[in-house]
Amino acid sequence: MQGEPGDLVSERPRPVVASAATAPGYIGRRIAARRTELGLTRAEAAARAGTAAGYLHYLEETATATPGWSVLIRLADALETTVAALQGGEAGLPPGLGRAAEHAELIELDLQECRTRLSTHGIGRLAAHTTEGLIVLPVNYSVIDGTVAFRTAPGAAPAATVGDQVAFEVDQVDEALGQGWSVLVRGRARAVTDPVVVRRLDALAYSRPWVGEHGRDLWVRIDEEGITGRRIAVR
Repeated sequence: MQGEPGDLVSERPRPVVASAATAPGYIGRRIAARRTELGLTRAEAAARAGTAAGYLHYLEETATATPGWSVLIRLADALETTVAALQGGEAGLPPGLGRAAEHAELIELDLQECRTRLSTHGIGRLAAHTTEGLIVLPVNYSVIDGTVAFRTAPGAAPAATVGDQVAFEVDQVDEALGQGWSVLVRGRARAVTDPVVVRRLDALAYSRPWVGEHGRDLWVRIDEEGITGRRIAVR
């Protein structure tokens, strides 16, 4: 494996199974995503890892970059994650497989903290009653002008919630520490039809739909009627 100039690469690195998830380029994208999640600049993350900001830029932007094992260990420590996570080895695992921590406490989040945590995510779960019964759907979302909004295709399952009472939930779990949080929004789903508002949502959306944009030109907003949140803290 190729390492950073001057780095010693372990003579017996842990074997990595080649797959689409661990192919060159994916590691850099995971490094960048985790760094952004922590709110770190490249310079800050590089300083934490004891490497050069220019080399971190190379890793994040070069599809063929294959950092050495020692570099991955330092980056994982700096980004408060694991080498396996950076390699994509945990991508297919559901959250919550870690053991519960001792001395855990459930804490209610105040309104401002709920809104802050809600605005940091890009995927949530939409729950609603339909003619086929209760459904829960994952959707890409953005918080724009203080409101949860997502794009879908007319006729798709998320679009069927328009006009109905819905619940929308986001959460985050820290497997290593046995702690996490969740925020729940209750309200009514409403289709956005004003062209000016649609253009604003298109311009300010955090991400395009992961499943592609084709045909997904219906914006849905949730008119909030209540928001609550909780977190598990470890003492």
